[in-house]
Amino acid sequence: MAAQILRGGAEAAGTVNDVELRLGPVAHGGHTVARHEGRVVFVRHGLPGELVRVRLTDTEPERRFWRGDVVEVLEGSPERRPHVWAPADSLEAYASGSLPVGGAEFGHIALAEQRRLKGVVIREQLARLAHLDLEVDVEAVGPEGGSPGADGLHWRTRCSFAVDDDGRLAMHAHRSETVIPVRDMPLAVEEIERLGLWDADLSGVERVEVAAPASGDTPLVIFTLAEDLGSARLSALAGAVATDASVSVISPRGGAPLTLRGRGSVSEQAGGHHYTVTGEGFWQIHHRAPETLMAAVLDAVGPEIDEGASVADLYAGAGLFTAPLAARVGPSGSVLSVEGSPGTSRDARRTFKRQAQVDVVQGRVERVLRQRAGERLDAVVLDPPRAGAGREVVRQLVAAAPRAVAYVACDPASFARDLGWFLEAGWSLEWLRALDLYPQTHHVETVALLKPGS
Repeated sequence: MAAQILRGGAEAAGTVNDVELRLGPVAHGGHTVARHEGRVVFVRHGLPGELVRVRLTDTEPERRFWRGDVVEVLEGSPERRPHVWAPADSLEAYASGSLPVGGAEFGHIALAEQRRLKGVVIREQLARLAHLDLEVDVEAVGPEGGSPGADGLHWRTRCSFAVDDDGRLAMHAHRSETVIPVRDMPLAVEEIERLGLWDADLSGVERVEVAAPASGDTPLVIFTLAEDLGSARLSALAGAVATDASVSVISPRGGAPLTLRGRGSVSEQAGGHHYTVTGEGFWQIHHRAPETLMAAVLDAVGPEIDEGASVADLYAGAGLFTAPLAARVGPSGSVLSVEGSPGTSRDARRTFKRQAQVDVVQGRVERVLRQRAGERLDAVVLDPPRAGAGREVVRQLVAAAPRAVAYVACDPASFARDLGWFLEAGWSLEWLRALDLYPQTHHVETVALLKPGS
């Protein structure tokens, strides 16, 4: 009988299958590839070449592939190390009858090997989807030594948490509604660790969002409520957070956050530019990501931009790249800054309200490009979400024929697919950088310079 889907906690006897597997190559998504009785199994928490015992999950007979988690290492890789975070350690979690939380699925792998595996994944996706053979070295981000992030820890300036039935801070297990209580988050910057949330009574709260700007600005905590709470309970929630942080709540019915204490936004800085980001807004989570990505983007499109140029920042978020682009083109140039999220677009509008050369537009990128068809574009920054830009946006950019496109990608598969369409249209990949902005996870950021054919 096939195993049932693993839902969390200790499973009833006879409802799960453990199998011994030799793990194959790394795959996109944080897995290694193995085979069991002729069926592909995507296995998390392992390393290529290891012999392991795997708890099979998602095993309905009609599925093309199954999934599984390593629960015991029989022959380990020399690149395996003790996990950096106990709640995310698959071996420890299953041994205690629980599930590992998501968010640090590479925490059992030496940092250099994490980066090598990420490079392998990028190369495989480029070959499969863009038909391009390219060696990829993933760069460490941040200075070496004792500074934050050098050991792959304490780099997250933003975290999202669930809340368990006892009102304790928690996180979800991978692909599961199960929440696991946590008492630390070693990937987070120390300002988040010091907020006091680990011991707080969060009864009546559904989710907790935390932002602690790398600029040193006041941290912001946002509670999404599971139910309407009275004023006394709201005051208690605010009082449970360290007094140097701002606190907001979101009603169970949604809507804009209500500020209980301090401000409903944080101030961010990158490259000498200042940004206001509310709780609804988006900002890069690695403490060095904004300045690192800004420098890479300017290396890509900077030579094509001068005073009076016309450029576009697509999927612009709060305007991280819009600001340096506006400085380059000056008052006589123009920057079209397009973002789909209403809250994030409002953040950008606040930041650039006094810069006449910046046109902040909220809407779908393909719709805005369609409306602006025929307008001159000298250069474009393209920073889509994980799903990528898509064929229609690529087609529109090819038709607009800017002199250069800086493509910033957080998903190797989506990037490789979009790149393939650019290449089919006669464009070229001038260079590609891969940046390890998400240590201890399978995620990786890439920045590429694309140019049209002659």
